[in-house]
Amino acid sequence: MELNRNAFKHALSQGRLQIGLWSSLCSNIVAEVIAGAGFSWILIDAEHAPNELGSILSQLQAMAGGSAEPVIRPPANDPVIIKRLLDIGARSLLVPQVRNPAEVRQAVEATRYPPRGLRGVSVSQRANRFSRDRDYAARAEDEICLLVQIETLGALAAVDAIAATDGVDGLFVGPSDLAADLGHFGRPGHADVQRAFAAVLEAASRAGKPAGILAPLASDAERYLQQGFRFVAVGSDLGLLVNGCDALVKHFA
Repeated sequence: MELNRNAFKHALSQGRLQIGLWSSLCSNIVAEVIAGAGFSWILIDAEHAPNELGSILSQLQAMAGGSAEPVIRPPANDPVIIKRLLDIGARSLLVPQVRNPAEVRQAVEATRYPPRGLRGVSVSQRANRFSRDRDYAARAEDEICLLVQIETLGALAAVDAIAATDGVDGLFVGPSDLAADLGHFGRPGHADVQRAFAAVLEAASRAGKPAGILAPLASDAERYLQQGFRFVAVGSDLGLLVNGCDALVKHFA
């Protein structure tokens, strides 16, 4: 058996647009539904949603037959957490709250086996198809997609160095956190915040890497796509559920 190609990673490396959806509902049934909807990627959130390793595993299993690449956001830039996510079959990660190049290098090392990194070795786990994929350890790095979030003033100040870090496949703007750190809590549309978003996009472009962002409003998503963001989450499963319920109640009230 051979390791499947990470179509999402390779599409990003070629500059192709990848439209995604955020997932916070922690449900394997929801994951199965949205994975077959036609999105390029689905973000399974473990930072701001109550996802644990077991629920993430069940969602990965549910998404196996869909069109979307699962991208996991761990709760922190922690090598132990990253190791466990990789072992259960995650291969695309969005690491939050990286503040400087040293923290980014730590995230890269957590996804690489020695001697290039510090990922612990398990001879039989879901990622290597329970030891049936004999070439997994040699090829895993080629298919692991590492994205890092730029959402603090420290990361923004070091964005060029972060973007240039070997092993980083893309930069992702954390719009709410970056707005808050810039002193504009809850106002991602503020001119200062928008300039910061543009600075991340420009740094990614200089490094020859894609930039992404979360944009639940269609008008924002369209604007970011026109600006050059290449992987954009255009909504969330939670938002779709809330908005759908509210609209239905309003219609019949």
